[in-house]
Amino acid sequence: MAGFGFTPPNSSDDDKDENKAFDPKNFGEIFQQFTGMGLNLESLIGALTGQSSATLSRELIRDLSRKFLTAHGEMPLTLTDVAESFEALTLADLWLNEVTIFPAQPIGESSALTRREWIDSTLAGWQELAEPLALGISEAMTIMLEENLGGENQGVAGFELPTSAISTMMSALMTSMMSTQLGQTIGTLSTTVTGANDVALPLMANHRPFLIPENVRAWGKGLEIPETEVRIFLALREVAAARLFVATPWLRDYIRESIALYGRGIRVDMNAMTEQAEEAISSGDFDLNNPESMSKALAGGMFTPEETPTQKGALERLETLLALIEGWIDATVHDAAHERIPSFIRLREAQQRVRATKSPTQLLFATLIGLEVSPRRTREAINFWEQILKIGDLATRDQIWDEALLLPSSEQLTEPESYLKSRTVPDDLSGLL
Repeated sequence: MAGFGFTPPNSSDDDKDENKAFDPKNFGEIFQQFTGMGLNLESLIGALTGQSSATLSRELIRDLSRKFLTAHGEMPLTLTDVAESFEALTLADLWLNEVTIFPAQPIGESSALTRREWIDSTLAGWQELAEPLALGISEAMTIMLEENLGGENQGVAGFELPTSAISTMMSALMTSMMSTQLGQTIGTLSTTVTGANDVALPLMANHRPFLIPENVRAWGKGLEIPETEVRIFLALREVAAARLFVATPWLRDYIRESIALYGRGIRVDMNAMTEQAEEAISSGDFDLNNPESMSKALAGGMFTPEETPTQKGALERLETLLALIEGWIDATVHDAAHERIPSFIRLREAQQRVRATKSPTQLLFATLIGLEVSPRRTREAINFWEQILKIGDLATRDQIWDEALLLPSSEQLTEPESYLKSRTVPDDLSGLL
């Protein structure tokens, strides 16, 4: 399905003429339909006073994620959970000292989290990463309305509102829908992630390693591998991710900038938006009396923008980065444990299967911007880090993370030796003169 009302900024003149033909009076019908979802326009206007319409609602995200979790349930932590988590993380930390130059992080005795505690501790990070996209959508909505409505007051669902107010309301509606989808996505992830950093994104202000014992047990169910081995394997991944994120303080801003670059390319076509909404409603895919169907529509790609070259570049940059993070964690854990954990090969294969089908980052970015990190790209990243270590040493490999400009491009992932040569300055520069 084409993007729900989103088009590239370089639309043809014919498209622009079609947009110009949009009848502002249609807003009345649109807002009346949205009130069927429980949105009260007068309350909405009052709630938005003095607040940016591009701000994702942390309260809504938290409440919906907790609601999802409540429906699926959670187990409280036991003293055994806490002790076993501490033991596994401490051992993982010791093993990793041998295979990375990134320094150890404190392993607190309270090194286990419940599902709900994971939601609460990562919520600010989720909001921070997603807000650039909300800003892009809000700005695109404002541009579309200014082009179609100008500065005149228009009658909307019984109200006389200026264009700026309509823009604020529409932007607030879109960000509310994003908050809804993000909340349900986080709720879903809370039932599967095995640690605080298992999403392989720098979400926490303090990147300490934690395990989520209930999810660790669920992850290993059916593998017929001793729980102790499963726990140590997942602890290794958790500690490796924590060390990486502490060593790369620039990483969160880099991800935000990539998402912002993608968001700035969004354009809104109200005619297309209306048509697709009508099609979805008539087909039963989008029930105006069922708010949850909005989330299903988002997850199904109804709100996925068409991609401009700039947006494609931003997506490729993000995909490569996410693959590099996952690849580094995988390669480092392999070096630390493949000779120590008897079932390591099976555990690694199980992890790669999980990542290929329902990776946490896949779920998030596929929902928000249609990005899917291919298993092939991740395998290339794993091989890249392995080959870099063979060519150089631990410092050669890990210092690639010193700054974003040093990271390889997607093309360089398959040519690690050539990549290293491109970064090496020859001792004799006379041949360059």
